[in-house]
Amino acid sequence: MSTTPAALAEPTIVPPSRWVALLALASVGLWAGFFGPIQVLLAQQAEALDSADKEQVLALVTGLGALVSVICNPVAGAFSDRTTLRAGRRLPWLVGGALGGALSLVVLSVAPNVPVMVLAWCGVQATLNAMLAAVTAMIPDQVPADRRGRIGGIAAVAQTIGVVAGTGIAAATGSIAAGYLAIAVFLVVLAVPFSLYSRDPALPVWARPAFSLRAFVASFWISPRAHPDFGWAWLTRFLVNLGNSLGLLYLLYFLQDVVGFSSDEAENRVFALTAVYAVTLVLTTVVAGAWSDRIGRRKVFVIWSGLVSGGAAALLGIGQSWPAALVAAVVMGCAYGIYTAVDFALITEVLPTAVDRAKDLGVINIANALPQVLAPVLAGVLLYVVKSLGGVVDPNGSGFSVGYFAVYFLAFLASVLGSVFVTRIRGVR
Repeated sequence: MSTTPAALAEPTIVPPSRWVALLALASVGLWAGFFGPIQVLLAQQAEALDSADKEQVLALVTGLGALVSVICNPVAGAFSDRTTLRAGRRLPWLVGGALGGALSLVVLSVAPNVPVMVLAWCGVQATLNAMLAAVTAMIPDQVPADRRGRIGGIAAVAQTIGVVAGTGIAAATGSIAAGYLAIAVFLVVLAVPFSLYSRDPALPVWARPAFSLRAFVASFWISPRAHPDFGWAWLTRFLVNLGNSLGLLYLLYFLQDVVGFSSDEAENRVFALTAVYAVTLVLTTVVAGAWSDRIGRRKVFVIWSGLVSGGAAALLGIGQSWPAALVAAVVMGCAYGIYTAVDFALITEVLPTAVDRAKDLGVINIANALPQVLAPVLAGVLLYVVKSLGGVVDPNGSGFSVGYFAVYFLAFLASVLGSVFVTRIRGVR
């Protein structure tokens, strides 16, 4: 049979608005499941279980969780590419990921010690990354290339709303356990409408490639020599996300230990910064995606967004105050909104084949997850070393943290380098 099945054909028809809206709704629940814990609950739980070494506990939990996501996202994507169920290639993984993520959050809510906390968070990362692989692949599966900037912008808005919703739920519920349980319910409820009403073309059994374990493992290496644009796109995304991870990971502790807020006040301020970041991101992302589609250019948007994002990190490291944090949230929201929408469209245009979309996007998503492994290590080492030496520039005690300055300066360098390497991509304007 030589006819290309619908599941592998390049899309030419723009999906209906309802499909886009329900996919965005499921994405809101997905990102709430990730970032409610990351922004607030994991830091609180680490402090509750081991207040003396909270930074190291948080680094261990988030680092191992991110390592799991590095593996599970592309692996789930690869199996999704090979799925031949009547429900489609992606939908079974979306549903299973949402249910597994909710169950893992429930376990996390009753974790009595650090080992259980680590295992439960790794479970969250494994299952939600399976869901993420499915959600991400559905866009190039079903959206024509000249509309992906717009849809990427909507996906970015959904991600931002999910971050704000997850952070808000975590801050509003009043306890660590209640926060995890509320986010688990939120995740499942928002995934249900898309699961019931979405369209997902099934892959015929005859179109599924023959399985070889050796070839399957080897397929996760996409040669930068054979596919240079894919390689440069991966590297730029890795660097920009490293800068973003370094900027966000210890924000709660930064507000407590450097700016001087109490634990409860710092929690509320994290939510306020997240909301400011979200509003500015939403105001820029859809506009940037549509503008990029209209003029047919991607790289210029990605380059400038990385440079501006790096400037926001530098401001946070130098200012080290609440006003500086507010301004940095506005600037970073604008920059990352443009970046998220347009870079996704750019990525979908450098994928090697339609057959392996979810797997290849999973490899790209390693560039999102791997910084979460490295950022805790880099930030934790910097903060630990400087803390052991006193932690201030002025020996009289100015309160200016050398450790956090180093963390945010590293975030600045990563973002700027990410912008520079975008220029090496040749196949996309």
